[in-house]
Amino acid sequence: MSIEKHVIVDEARSWLGTPYVHQASVKGAGTDCLGLLRGVWRAVLGGEPEAVPTYSMDWSEPQGEERLWAAARRHLIEKSREDTVTGDVLLFRMRDRRVAKHVGIVSQSESVLRFIHAYSGYGVVENTLSDPWRRRVVACFEFPLENK
Repeated sequence: MSIEKHVIVDEARSWLGTPYVHQASVKGAGTDCLGLLRGVWRAVLGGEPEAVPTYSMDWSEPQGEERLWAAARRHLIEKSREDTVTGDVLLFRMRDRRVAKHVGIVSQSESVLRFIHAYSGYGVVENTLSDPWRRRVVACFEFPLENK
């Protein structure tokens, strides 16, 4: 069975306004960026593909390990950033020479790219992928939309 990409965006949009809560993943109550991705995954594909270990606000920066990127590669399909379309997952490096530790879901790819993400101090929001955000994108993935 194939799942339409608009289902991903519709689910992500249903999380808009959810407060930012580190390590949470409950629509309407609290989530962080990974929690948003996990919640959309659960709604669209079912159970989560792996247990998420406890993580600190600095993620794996002290160790310099790209843990979020590695997990994305295990469960999502990596693709060229130039081929970004609605429903894709963007991975961001928030500071130069630091690990990638932020994710968002592309909500619009026609004319102006927009994305939905959980952002500290704001909660789940939809933003334009402006130049400052675009410069932080290090990878693009798509959901495995073909259920076996």
